[in-house]
Amino acid sequence: MKQITHAGGVRSGLWAVFRRAAVAEWGALFSTVKDQLVRRRFAALPLATGATALVLLFSIVQHLPGGDRLVSEVGVVKAALPLDVSLLRTPLSLYVPALDLPVWGALAQVFLVFGIAELVLGRRLTLVVAYVCTLAGTLFARIAVALGPHHFLGFPRWVAHVRDTGPSAAVVALAVVVAFRCRAWWTGGAVVLSMVVEAVVLPNLAGLEHLVALSAAVLIAVWVEVFGDYWPRVLTGVGAATSVAAQGRARAVTP
Repeated sequence: MKQITHAGGVRSGLWAVFRRAAVAEWGALFSTVKDQLVRRRFAALPLATGATALVLLFSIVQHLPGGDRLVSEVGVVKAALPLDVSLLRTPLSLYVPALDLPVWGALAQVFLVFGIAELVLGRRLTLVVAYVCTLAGTLFARIAVALGPHHFLGFPRWVAHVRDTGPSAAVVALAVVVAFRCRAWWTGGAVVLSMVVEAVVLPNLAGLEHLVALSAAVLIAVWVEVFGDYWPRVLTGVGAATSVAAQGRARAVTP
């Protein structure tokens, strides 16, 4: 009987440790997401819903007769394309799923990660992180091809004609920024470590683009942490000073 009680006590103790660790890691994230969903319900996720719908739309269209050409002309980016064309297509390239991966995976990733980011970071910062980090990966592809296969970050010229689309770079970048905001250090570290392992085990363009996107995400997270409320404070101070000056002038004019 004592042995059973002791075993139950051990299990209870392990569960308590796990629960404390989970609360410390994901408590702030869970409470933020829960509060937003309870207060605004489905209306809290317009960005995630729209992004998921675009991924589904492009997936359907590119498998229709003539659809692949249409998707290529509006949303497919390659390093061989002129820079201005790539820049114009980059916003939509984020929602064009890769042909060799199951679309349900992209849909789940986009809705889950974009949804959490939208609730934690807000729509504006979510879009900034997604597009800046995707653009960073797109520009890196051009640099890697220019460096050539003899450089450790370079690739042969045929890589310039590889289709470079999909939401994966934005997803991993948003995951890191959300983890940084909520102080979920182990989760953020796990995302970074998995991308490093991917780049080492599968040394391809996508793997290195993910690392570039992660680097850009960390820079954005640090910038927002340090300067995020700097300009709002400055504008508030300027507005207050202007109001005080206006009141002073009004009193000086009044006889």
